[in-house]
Amino acid sequence: MRMSSVVRSDARHATPGPVRMLDRHHPPGTCVVFVVDDDPSVRKSLDRLLRSVGYQVQTYDSARAFMGRSPLPTNDTPQCLILDVRMPGVSGLDLQISLRNSGAKIPIVFSTGFGDVTSSVRAMKIGAVDFLTKPIDEEQLLSAVDRGLSLDVEFRRVDAVMSSLKGRLGRLTPRERQVFALVVTGLLNKQIAGRLGTCERTIKVHRARIMKKMEAGSVAELVRMAVRLGSAVEGSDASVAKEKEEATSALVLT
Repeated sequence: MRMSSVVRSDARHATPGPVRMLDRHHPPGTCVVFVVDDDPSVRKSLDRLLRSVGYQVQTYDSARAFMGRSPLPTNDTPQCLILDVRMPGVSGLDLQISLRNSGAKIPIVFSTGFGDVTSSVRAMKIGAVDFLTKPIDEEQLLSAVDRGLSLDVEFRRVDAVMSSLKGRLGRLTPRERQVFALVVTGLLNKQIAGRLGTCERTIKVHRARIMKKMEAGSVAELVRMAVRLGSAVEGSDASVAKEKEEATSALVLT
């Protein structure tokens, strides 16, 4: 959507780039902001603004061009997307849905030339960081981008934690997974042994190995890991299907 003035600034409220929260946590040039807008004047203005505060910027004239971009050299670069709502072909909202369905978690700041309340509500419900109306206020935009980049950093931190936990879980044998699923429900070794048809000493051995492989310092920490991993914490022996079902139910209630 073409506007006579695409970015609006107010010198009375302007805050120098170096004191921004994200600038303090991320050295200049380490964050990437994508701009997708069919209006070249918008892309140019936003590119200039974002680079002035130290962000790397990549601009695209359509959703399809953005989807066809080359991957970044590294996957751990904080990212944020400034996305126009109304564009020829694939709209901004359509792109948001497509990214979400593909599993991409890049935070999105929407921009629009229309005060479309319905689109705004829809975008925010799907997870947009903000919904800004053109001409875009400079400070509001930079604040939204800061929030988006911070959110992306958190997404990456959580993904790294989950990847690590799944790796540890993968070290467990099928029997150890069964014991794990029962340990985190609060059952004693003797009770677990009774359910699995083995002796208490064997359960003690399995339990010690589980704690070591999962790198857990306590049962409480093991429970927190199980809650994060959810249904992945289960055995594969059909003969203990009932025990696994009970353990999963207990985890939901924990």
